[in-house]
Amino acid sequence: MTKHHPPKLADADLSLKLGKQSYFKKLAELQAQLALIQQAFLFHGTKGVLVFEGWDAAGKGGTIRRISQALDPRSFKVWPIGVPRNYYLNRHYLLRFWERLPPQGAISAFDRSWYGRVLVERIEKFTPEERWRAAYREINDFERLLVDDGTRIVKLFFHISQEEQMARFTERLRNPMKRWKLTYEDFRNRERWADAEVAVDEMLARTSTEIAPWHVVPANNKKLARISAMQAIVDAFSEDIDLNPQHLDERTLDAACEVLDVDQSLIDSLRARTE
Repeated sequence: MTKHHPPKLADADLSLKLGKQSYFKKLAELQAQLALIQQAFLFHGTKGVLVFEGWDAAGKGGTIRRISQALDPRSFKVWPIGVPRNYYLNRHYLLRFWERLPPQGAISAFDRSWYGRVLVERIEKFTPEERWRAAYREINDFERLLVDDGTRIVKLFFHISQEEQMARFTERLRNPMKRWKLTYEDFRNRERWADAEVAVDEMLARTSTEIAPWHVVPANNKKLARISAMQAIVDAFSEDIDLNPQHLDERTLDAACEVLDVDQSLIDSLRARTE
């Protein structure tokens, strides 16, 4: 096994693009694969966790929306994570994530995550340095527990340039349907871009592990970002798992043969798969 090398922001080629025709073709393929993966997770009891981090306006929400379109919402849950409030303010920062982890056969997507401890809480000085530094070990231990319990984790950081971010802020301001996404905090956060880059790179270096690696997604081109992120998810979630449709038991096949008006050849072929 090759040694894991954590990614860096500088490694992401933000000039890469994907054409419209290639995008829609690949999007349909990946959505079909995600649907198969969800069925396999349900059948085998596998759990999945998706972590979405990145710059403001980097395209996390658009990617989550395309993933959601492919999946049955009964076993796929998206958790948008904001500032902890009320009950969680005086409790361990990981508690609210523990409570949102998926049950067997399900997938949970976190739009922002426990990595806020070593990102915004570090940058804004909400948490003392000794506490956010301790969080690297705590997070690695947390993710090790999840993996040991049968959970697959995919962590994605959406990376864009400052120039691209400004262009997207401008688009949000001009578009009435997107204007709600723009906040004062978006502009204030830009003042700390350099500090944030340092925090992100240290996070990648300290918490990208063989069992839960980070993927830096080049996101200046939205189409490329969606496909790159979804491909990383498909690759990780489909590894060493049988994606073939679930087999029917003999009792169900007997009932189907008796009640349904179908060719006997279909029943026979399904019986052969169970042997």
